[in-house]
Amino acid sequence: MTSTSRIRRADPSDAERIAELLDAFNTEFDTETPGVAVLAERLRMLLAGPSTFAVLGGEPATGVALVTLRPNVWSDGPVALLDEMYVEPEQRGTGLGSAILQHMVEICKELGVAAIEINVDESDAGAMRFYERHGFSGVDPDSGERAFYFYRSLDADG
Repeated sequence: MTSTSRIRRADPSDAERIAELLDAFNTEFDTETPGVAVLAERLRMLLAGPSTFAVLGGEPATGVALVTLRPNVWSDGPVALLDEMYVEPEQRGTGLGSAILQHMVEICKELGVAAIEINVDESDAGAMRFYERHGFSGVDPDSGERAFYFYRSLDADG
């Protein structure tokens, strides 16, 4: 079975595996993580609702895309945010990430999503090239201006 032969929409029963992948993602890139147990609990709740979905790839899953949906005043359909996308290092370059992303786009179309947003770190040129190959752009289609992402933490010490 090839790595791209099992691409599917996740359900709440997949929360533990998704949590393991997301924890590995943050660990690989030296980013804080609350740990698998906390992530799994949050994912069980989110995946049971209408505004979060995930796509898994591989059997067992070695890649994931996690998406949240929000209403938007400018369109009839929601806007999707690709919150996280991760493929285990040994599966990169196999087409698994492309297959997951394509399936995620198809689900968004089925849900009537108006646009998909992705935030990428400035230093992650590989991710930018990957998303551009799949039709995403870092510029506003109307003005041609570069798009930027601003962030402010609301944690007690943020």
